[in-house]
Amino acid sequence: MSTDTFNLAGVLKGHNGWVTSIATPHATAETQDILVTGSRDRTLIQWNIQRGEYGYAYPHRSYKGHSHFVSEVVLSSDAQFALSSSWDHTLRLWDLNSDAKSKTFIGHTHDVTSVAFSSDNRQIVSGSRDRTIKLWNTVGECKHTYTEGGHTDWVSAVHFSPDAASPTVISGGWDKLVKVWNLRDGKVSQTFVGHTGCVNSISVCPDGSVCASGGKDSKVFLWDLSENKLVTSLDAGSSVNQIAFNPNLFWLAAATNKSVRVWDLKTRTVIADLGKTYADLGTPSPGPKTTLPQAVSLAWSSDGRTLYAGYTDSNIRVWEQAR
Repeated sequence: MSTDTFNLAGVLKGHNGWVTSIATPHATAETQDILVTGSRDRTLIQWNIQRGEYGYAYPHRSYKGHSHFVSEVVLSSDAQFALSSSWDHTLRLWDLNSDAKSKTFIGHTHDVTSVAFSSDNRQIVSGSRDRTIKLWNTVGECKHTYTEGGHTDWVSAVHFSPDAASPTVISGGWDKLVKVWNLRDGKVSQTFVGHTGCVNSISVCPDGSVCASGGKDSKVFLWDLSENKLVTSLDAGSSVNQIAFNPNLFWLAAATNKSVRVWDLKTRTVIADLGKTYADLGTPSPGPKTTLPQAVSLAWSSDGRTLYAGYTDSNIRVWEQAR
């Protein structure tokens, strides 16, 4: 395993709670020098990336409105809007050109755990602890609630497939299952069984052929969506909080309770295990009996060279590929 694949490029300070989600612009967006994060401090922060001698990025604008923890943040493909979910049972759509304008989506009866945009930004999907998945339009109208053949416990993750011609949603739940939904008929087309613990995160590779799921059982499973079968399983070494495919390389990153682990999926080998000590995290150790902050969120930059990770100590750490 290589230990010098990535270098710590910066530590971003601005939140006052766990950094629960990180969103980066798509490669097609005109603006690439921003980052949007969500936190248990109930806010979103838009960061301007500068990579200068005075810091990697600085908080540009804070978005307030949620009355409970922010659970996930995603960006529209043009990076003009951010979509957030919260434990306050709502979703919010934020205009990133205004610090006041947002649209609230009301319909779930419990914490909203996950949200996603469709590839054309015309549809929004959400998952909740009320065990439902809801499909919305961008003006906040719920068009459908999916329950038939669905999860029997909290829905913890939802993700659109990138194929706009064949709209499907992949979901993960605390019932340890991964499900594929056909949005045209609202039914489950496939259920993947393998996890022995709650599924915490779902990610789909850029071409839409493979889905990854990560869970409390410290496992990451890769599923072939066309052949409906398990490709392989990976050991994360600790409970997996979030996973993300690299947009340009067949790599997968996992934020876990002990480190940020990166695999090369072609060789199925670990190429980096980041942040295993306070020194690696760029933070002085508070003392010998303290516990390392846990990585609970992550996202790749659009060029796949930078990995952002959010931690329980309220900080975001920036890892860049060594050149």
